[in-house]
Amino acid sequence: MEMKSEQLELIKEQFKTLKDRSPFYAKKFDGIDLSDVQSQADFEKLPFSEKADLREVYPLGIQAVPDEEVVRIHSSSGTTGTPVIIPYTQKDVEDWAIQFARCYEVAGITNTDRIQITPGYGLWTAGIGFQLGAERLGAMAIPMGPGNTEKQLRFMHDIKSTVLCATSSYALLLAEEISKRGIRDELYLRKGVIGSERWGEKMRHRIEHELGIEIFDIYGLTEVYGPGIGISCHEHAGMHIWDDYVYIEVVNPKTGEILPDGEIGELVLTTLRKEGAPLIRYRTHDLTRIIPGECACGLHHPRIDTLVGRTDDMFKVKGVNMFPAQVEEVIAITSGTSSEYQVMIEHIMGKDVLTVLFETDLTGEAREHAERELEMIFKAKIGCTPEAKAVPIGELPRSEKKTQRIFDSRY
Repeated sequence: MEMKSEQLELIKEQFKTLKDRSPFYAKKFDGIDLSDVQSQADFEKLPFSEKADLREVYPLGIQAVPDEEVVRIHSSSGTTGTPVIIPYTQKDVEDWAIQFARCYEVAGITNTDRIQITPGYGLWTAGIGFQLGAERLGAMAIPMGPGNTEKQLRFMHDIKSTVLCATSSYALLLAEEISKRGIRDELYLRKGVIGSERWGEKMRHRIEHELGIEIFDIYGLTEVYGPGIGISCHEHAGMHIWDDYVYIEVVNPKTGEILPDGEIGELVLTTLRKEGAPLIRYRTHDLTRIIPGECACGLHHPRIDTLVGRTDDMFKVKGVNMFPAQVEEVIAITSGTSSEYQVMIEHIMGKDVLTVLFETDLTGEAREHAERELEMIFKAKIGCTPEAKAVPIGELPRSEKKTQRIFDSRY
């Protein structure tokens, strides 16, 4: 992707003072004269940064402004190690709200909507980001947070919520509960804005069908504002990224080489206006591709495709590398399967055993046929044969946050 002249100017402007403002970047770019960066080619010679760098300077070593300019911090969950803490200035908060409101507008959401926000609040960037955007738009924010499904459904009905914001896992849980109670026609929902975890087409269609809504994928990560730096449009052909705030690259995860548009690799982000914690060539570990060409919706912001997974999501069984997205593809094209699945990997009697559990409402011979069909498709698509086990719909666990689907007990 070609860097726009406006993007290059924003990068050059922040580079004028970056080392003076940030001890982190003074060390990171030691020996590099940032005033020499005068072109895209120059920029692409700069080293990458990644989460490990941010963990090393815990808690606030990434901060690039004086303390009195920091109005808030957010943090990654820290479930896989030291948390990453990101400071925000007032302008950062406002810029995030602008981008999020733009996401809502792309989804056809207006200031007459009532937006029920179920992602978590607190150090996590989710709930508060959805709220910022709603307030910037002038819509009614209903800041529920996660859980308490009974109360969620009561407010959804009584307040006449028109937009549901949720993880895909919780949206499915709510959709199933609404379907079970037969109350869909009593609700006013018309849109869903879903983020924070990747999910398959089958799950999307189930949620859309059971809730009777149009769903939009939202993208973001704690280190780069949070959710709201991109969203899918009515064409549902990838997610538009707000390239006046973020510059995107896709690189070969192994070599770091820039890949041409259309090729799948690791998404790398550079913030163009962020003050509290600017990020330069930040490796997200998200696997996607830049979709070539203009979108039929008319938006000129570039698009990335639905995430394939993360570089750290990959698991290896019987010498075969695979990603959750590939499993979801197999589930999607197997007859009679629902969207939910679990992969169990065990080491038994000296060999790896791969079991795929999937939900279906089939019974008897039809159910057994679905199991054999899934095993055959899995072998053809991915390269090894699992043991497929069908279970009734609703048997696999649902989550109010993100659902874990891969369980590897070998280590």
